[in-house]
Amino acid sequence: MSDPANPDRPEPDGEEEALLRFLSQFGITPGPDGRLDLESLLGRMQGLMGAFTTEMASFGKSDAESGMNWGFTRNVVRRLTAASGADPDPTGAQLSQIRDAVALADLWLDEEIAFGRLSASADAWTRSEWVDQTFGTWQQLVRPVVSRLYAALRGLIQEQGQAPAAEPMLRMALTGMFAAQVGQSLASLAQVAVSAGDTGLPLTEQPRVALLPTNIAAFAEGLETDPADVLLFLAVREAARQRLFASVGWLGPQLLALVEHYARDIEIDGDALEQAIESQLSSAMTTGELEEAGAALAGSLFAPQVTAEQREVLERLETLLALVEGWVDEVVAQVTGSRMPVAAALTETLRRRRASGGPAESALKALVGLELRPRRTRDAANLWAATRSARGAEARDAAWDHPDLLPTAADLDDPLGYAADGHRGAGPDDMDAELAKLLDEEGRGQA
Repeated sequence: MSDPANPDRPEPDGEEEALLRFLSQFGITPGPDGRLDLESLLGRMQGLMGAFTTEMASFGKSDAESGMNWGFTRNVVRRLTAASGADPDPTGAQLSQIRDAVALADLWLDEEIAFGRLSASADAWTRSEWVDQTFGTWQQLVRPVVSRLYAALRGLIQEQGQAPAAEPMLRMALTGMFAAQVGQSLASLAQVAVSAGDTGLPLTEQPRVALLPTNIAAFAEGLETDPADVLLFLAVREAARQRLFASVGWLGPQLLALVEHYARDIEIDGDALEQAIESQLSSAMTTGELEEAGAALAGSLFAPQVTAEQREVLERLETLLALVEGWVDEVVAQVTGSRMPVAAALTETLRRRRASGGPAESALKALVGLELRPRRTRDAANLWAATRSARGAEARDAAWDHPDLLPTAADLDDPLGYAADGHRGAGPDDMDAELAKLLDEEGRGQA
């Protein structure tokens, strides 16, 4: 059948129809004759993609595995971090204060815990240094989400019958928007993180004690506490946490494996994805507009439902994080009890910060859809304190020798029972086996 407006021109075939439907979603419609000059249009689209590709390439090559341009992402983080306020390099005096505080913290911790000091000296970081030092771990955690996004995109293309030739452009737009969202989330976290381990996750390649003077000063405002006491308190916490990560080799990898396990099963909201892509492709698709689209996308990308397996992973992750932070609370209470009267009030300040959904929880929700609340930190601290009272600090710290020795969520309901006898768990279940597989794969990939 011919086109009534142009009898000499044949009807569009299936592939052309699909392309017409795709283009109409972002404002490109046929001319007066009811048709498009496809060769001319595809040339314009290729020119658009070429210009955008060149602009993105200025940030370095995209990751072959994930398709993400991490250089662009890092640039977003750095720029937004810089725009959030002054980020001066730590002075020599600030570095000396931090190292003196950590040295004193180490002396106190030597008396209380079984885990030895780190060999590297304590450091003072700017916000930008926090970004650079933790960025590799965030990449690791985000990659499974990128895979889920691409799967959702392919499903959207097939469902709507769009032309396969459009996929590279759609994929590039989607990657750029999500990179902007990642950048904005990490920039927000960089503005408030007081230390390398402030999130409770092992974000650096190797355990290390590092504090951020600018953010600590902001944290101390309004506390009616001597800033030197705030610094010392945070130094004790960070030194204890990093000693734990350094001495318990399985702990950091298992925490990250749990986050990745959750992320790889995340469900993408197809309607939100479609709206974001249509909105972005109706513009000129510059890197600046991608950042705006990424901001609009935040909070709407992930579907609210979670699988039964994700719920189990979430419970394990929340319990493990609570055990880490509860152990830190218990150790800090012991070493500061008679030395720092303000320590108890500062601990409560940090607990309220966590309970209200702090910056770390917000970042994880935006990046991997993980609504994390380590709600049982106080219970964990009580359990560790009861264990120390019943069987000594050595037994408290020996529980970290193997995952099967650690308290479970059920043990947190019965801290005195665990304190008396410890946890004699059964052999590894299916989830343990899956986590072991993840850790094994990660080890082979780094070999």
